[in-house]
Amino acid sequence: MTTSLERILEYVERQGYNPLAIVSAPGRADFLNTHQDYKGLPVVPVAVNLRTVAVAVGRVENGFIIESLSLRREGREYIDRFGLESIELRGRKWFGDYFRAVVRSISTFTGERFSYGLHVVVDSDVPIGSGLASSAALEVSFTKLLDVVYGLGLEVRDIAELSFLAENKVMSIPCGRLDQYGSAYGKAILLYPRPPVRVVELPLMGMDIVIADSGIRHSVADIHPRRQEEINRGLKQLLSLDIPSSLREKLSDRYDKVRWEDISLREIEPYLSRIDKIASRRIRYTIETQKTTMLAVKLIKGEELDQSELSLLGIEDGDRLDILGRIMDIQHEMMRDLYDLSLPRLEKIRDAMLKAGALGVKISGAGLGGALIALVSDREVIENIRRAALNAGATACWTVRVDEGVREEKLRETL
Repeated sequence: MTTSLERILEYVERQGYNPLAIVSAPGRADFLNTHQDYKGLPVVPVAVNLRTVAVAVGRVENGFIIESLSLRREGREYIDRFGLESIELRGRKWFGDYFRAVVRSISTFTGERFSYGLHVVVDSDVPIGSGLASSAALEVSFTKLLDVVYGLGLEVRDIAELSFLAENKVMSIPCGRLDQYGSAYGKAILLYPRPPVRVVELPLMGMDIVIADSGIRHSVADIHPRRQEEINRGLKQLLSLDIPSSLREKLSDRYDKVRWEDISLREIEPYLSRIDKIASRRIRYTIETQKTTMLAVKLIKGEELDQSELSLLGIEDGDRLDILGRIMDIQHEMMRDLYDLSLPRLEKIRDAMLKAGALGVKISGAGLGGALIALVSDREVIENIRRAALNAGATACWTVRVDEGVREEKLRETL
């Protein structure tokens, strides 16, 4: 199977282009604390070696030409053109809006003005709408490409933040920073998304992950706003109750202003039964999933869990990967039961992967479709897990490794 880089290079050579620069950025598996970054809670993304490649094949004096080989293969409209000034978004999930938004983000938040445009060709191994951050990989790779060609002097943090602002502020998609930072930094990181943003690298480079694509496409823009509104509804109801001042001071009527990490389930639980049931489940999910994530981070950093912490996970003992798998399972079950993000087809695929030997399996990304990620300790069962997922209805299945973040590909080595 050819990679996006190999396909891009073949295309460039066939067309006789003399590239100005080539960059690539990884997709990411949403490993721990899904649907928490937009609340300001720490999350653990893992970059995987399914990459998006962008190549600048020439200058364009009056604007940008974006050509997607992925969409071309699918027989869809695959070329976008836009000028240097007054860049408007087309809407209706037009792929070119991600590139338009990046140019606007750089201009708006850095003051940079482009005196000429580029003809850019992109290709990707990250399936669209799969929960593997396909849009973020596009944004991050394009931001890095502009940095290289125009000499903008951006650091990795700048690339991640400008890509996030492109999607969140320019496109008005209510995402958090998880995807863009996961793609830009790569590897496995603990991301504290609330400004000032912090990134801590985690030692998970040797981890084997199997990804099963359900084939059911989803959209962050369709899911996130509903969950955010449900939480806000519950928060307003909580604030209308006679609750202790110690709890009230941690709450807010907005999901992203609450001091979630300071709230225990014990102190808030007596009041959850007095508010809307759906909102109650969303708030319970937020607190419980955060708790299990911090236990996982403690474990990943090489610390031991005490007996009370193991009991919280419903186990008595186990090695590091076994416990991580258990936490993945717990988080998936909470996503399914408290956040309503699963579907029968996803559950069928997940059950098959677990029976075939996966230590833990959970949804990656927004849910209601997309991909499932499985943790594996024994490489001898990987093929069994892949086959089981495909037999259960997955449209594709990959064994992936933890990969680097965004990078410039060397022209002399690739051409």
